[in-house]
Order: sequence, then structure tokens, then C-alpha cells
Amino acid sequence: MLARLGIEPARIVPADIDETPLKGELPRAYAERMAREKAEAATDDTAFVLAGDTVVACGRRILPKAEDEATARDCLQLLSGRRHRVLSAIALRAPDGSIRERLSETQVRFKRLSHEEIDAYLASGEWHGKAGGYAIQGRAEGLIAWIQGSHSGVVGMPLFETRALLISAGFDLG
Repeated sequence: MLARLGIEPARIVPADIDETPLKGELPRAYAERMAREKAEAATDDTAFVLAGDTVVACGRRILPKAEDEATARDCLQLLSGRRHRVLSAIALRAPDGSIRERLSETQVRFKRLSHEEIDAYLASGEWHGKAGGYAIQGRAEGLIAWIQGSHSGVVGMPLFETRALLISAGFDLG
């Protein structure tokens, strides 16, 4: 997605942090904390480090990243015909150690999903490892009746906010 902003990352390194929500932690605070902790976990102190996290929330509930079909099915059944929020937080650690943060909040509503539609989506495998059990950049987009906010934020990196964050830190976008 950074290529859409004309950026070629020097390296992509997954952060090895505990992503368990804290007891009573709300979705917005969780997304912001995860992005910040991922940025802080990076070991390169000479470069800009961009980190992020995307959370699908239904009310105050943080939906899991679906690692099995049963979890994905539970998420899709919960989201069927309902509005939910997608919170995509990004954090940028500059070479001077300062951290800047932004958050994108998008409202999404699935159509009422039939059992056959859920089964077909699960058979695609696109849900695996995805927050809330779906990927808007794939077949699930055809099941979404309404969206208000950042499509790229639902994909996982809100490009408007990312660009603004980079510019505010003095990163040269060319």
C-alpha cells in the first residue's frame, strides 16, 4: 500500500509483541496501543519506522483475527446486517525517537448474509488472519452495503492519515 504513496520500504519486519487486549480495554485504545508498541519494538534507531494495527469493533467488543473457520463464521454472523467500526491506527517513530500517531475510524455495514453467502466466503479462505474474519479488498467487498470513512483504512493502512503523518515528521515523499 505504501507504493500508492510512492514509497518503497527499505525493510518490512513483523513486530514480535503480545497483542492480547488488556482487561476492559476499548477498541480505539487497543488499536492505538498496538501501533505504538509495534513502532517502539523496532530496533533500527536510524530510520523512520512506520507501524500500524487494524481493529474491527462491534460496539465495545474487539473482534479477533480469525485463525480458524469457526471464528470467522462467528464474526461474519455477528456482523451480518449490522454496522461496525474499523479502527486503523498508525504510529511513526522518527530517527530522533519521537513518535507521532494517527487513527482512522470507518463505519462499515454488511448486507444481511445468508448461510450460503457465509459458506461461500469461508470457502474462499480470504478470512484467514483477518480482523473480524473478512478482507474488504477481496470478495467481502461485494457483501458490504455501506461504508463511511477510509476504504484503505479498512484494508489495513489509512493512506490519507499515513501521508499526513509522514509529511508532519519531515519525511520526503518526493
